[in-house]
Amino acid sequence: MKRIAVLTSGGDAPGMNAAIRSVVRTGLRKGWDVLGIREGYNGLINDKFIPLGARDVGGVIQKGGTFLGSARCEEFRTEAGRQKGIRALNEHDVDGLVVIGGNGSQTGNYLLSELGFPTVGVASTIDNDLVGSDVTIGVDTSLNIALEAIDRLKVTGSSHQRGFLVEVMGRNCGYLALMAAIAGGAEGVVIPEVETDPREIAETLRSAYERGKSHAIIVVAEGAKYNATKLADYFQDHDSIGFALRVTILGHVQRGGTPSAADRILASRLGAGATDCLERGEYGVLVGWQNGKLATTSLKEVVGKTKNIDLELFELARILD
Repeated sequence: MKRIAVLTSGGDAPGMNAAIRSVVRTGLRKGWDVLGIREGYNGLINDKFIPLGARDVGGVIQKGGTFLGSARCEEFRTEAGRQKGIRALNEHDVDGLVVIGGNGSQTGNYLLSELGFPTVGVASTIDNDLVGSDVTIGVDTSLNIALEAIDRLKVTGSSHQRGFLVEVMGRNCGYLALMAAIAGGAEGVVIPEVETDPREIAETLRSAYERGKSHAIIVVAEGAKYNATKLADYFQDHDSIGFALRVTILGHVQRGGTPSAADRILASRLGAGATDCLERGEYGVLVGWQNGKLATTSLKEVVGKTKNIDLELFELARILD
């Protein structure tokens, strides 16, 4: 192996730049040339390759997002598009590819691998739904952004005796919502993995009000059947909950934070693990973090699956409300 390439795909996650930096510098240390591919798979099939040296990734570790960029690419969903991408890699004499991203990104990675190209994935998504890693790049930062918002909302909620429905990202996974609810001392949490009756949430809010609480927080995962907006509409039409209710949707604010120390370190370790895989000829795998150490999982075992969350933590959240 003499030359590798790296791309970031899918939703950005705080820490992606640290992962790119690690891939570049560990690759250079092994004596390889390293290319970056701008705009994910779109850049792959449209020849957006750039050389990356040690100084090109200087000063990026503290920045959120991805300086290589990411973009959707419908053409890459076709086999003809993927073959076009492999031709581009071959034209640039690339011997191995590192793909940093989540479920959709690793699905594309798997399909390239199935066509015979040496690829390795790095687990990066704020949703933390990727099989093959206990925690993924971006989760810690996104969780702390949600926690800061909850802490701030408690202050204004106490001033006005208000309840807040705080909607967090996570797609169809309730991990961020569940952890934010526990860490933030929320009165309730709504996640896709557990069917929730809006009447239960109304009762939780009403009970908090009747106990004399000055505020109440319900954390809602965006992928839940009843998201924050739907819950607010339901309460307006059906139930008296005592508190004046407000909705706060954090949305992409959670993606844009400066990466935490935990995310920078995780990204650095996973990026280094990816180049080690390429060096020893271990292809078609995802590099993740399992049981306190680096681990690899076949991409075949990753794609099309969603990691389960620990429902014991859901019960803990209900006990601690």
